[in-house]
Amino acid sequence: MLNLLTIDVEDWFHTSALDPYLGPDRWESLESRVELNVHRLLEILATHKTRATFFILGWVAERYPRLVKEIDAMGHEMCSHGYRHRLIYDLTPAQFKAFLNRSKQILEDLLGKPVQGYRATSFSIVKKTLWALDAIQEAGFMYDSSIFPVGHHDLYGLPGVPRFPFRHANGLLEIPPSTVTFFGKNFPVGGGGYFRLYPYRLTAQGIRRINREGYPAMVYLHPWELDPHCPRIKHADRRTRFRQYVNLTKTAGRLHRLLSEFRWSPIQPYVDKMQDDLLKFNVN
Repeated sequence: MLNLLTIDVEDWFHTSALDPYLGPDRWESLESRVELNVHRLLEILATHKTRATFFILGWVAERYPRLVKEIDAMGHEMCSHGYRHRLIYDLTPAQFKAFLNRSKQILEDLLGKPVQGYRATSFSIVKKTLWALDAIQEAGFMYDSSIFPVGHHDLYGLPGVPRFPFRHANGLLEIPPSTVTFFGKNFPVGGGGYFRLYPYRLTAQGIRRINREGYPAMVYLHPWELDPHCPRIKHADRRTRFRQYVNLTKTAGRLHRLLSEFRWSPIQPYVDKMQDDLLKFNVN
């Protein structure tokens, strides 16, 4: 079975965990490592002849247009990660729409073709930001990948929604990050910090379990997670340092193994194949 590989293209200082320490007013003065890390990631994908979906932050695309074009030229799917790495519930609807449309326009101007997919910062479509789904659909996106079907995280989670791809009442397709169910609760598997934190065998077992249920797993990573030399913010609290830096030395090796053991695809081919079969689900 083809699983879905996705990359959230942002620099190390964009993460929500570091926002209290490195706000947007400081970004321009910080060392950027996004080009280095994306190139490292592209080399790994090329080695395994694997294509992925890249959700690109508009702030990055604006400053590194050649990088965006390089990713596209290698056959990867190009999607939007918004303009700034801001949680939706920290924005007004007007601010969100402005960032959403700006990011889409930047990418489409660079690529000369429509951008079909969107992923919110830190999966921040939650119960109080469901209004964003209409804005995403109205902006012309075909699908969203911003709802995490879990209920135990401090930044995201919307319990009760389907674990697998579905269609919203407004027609927008939703491609949730992967979870496995134990004792009636959903647990994340195969993405970001979970990929770094869990032993590799647990990630692989989770993917195989999802495949046995008849669905592709969706894995997400950030380029900075392959960077053992990612700058350290020593005055950050212990929890933040753990989230940001745990097992950065292991990500590249685990990714090589993951790409060798499973088959991967961008999201768009799956959407094209399955969209007529996805049932509607009202999240309100």
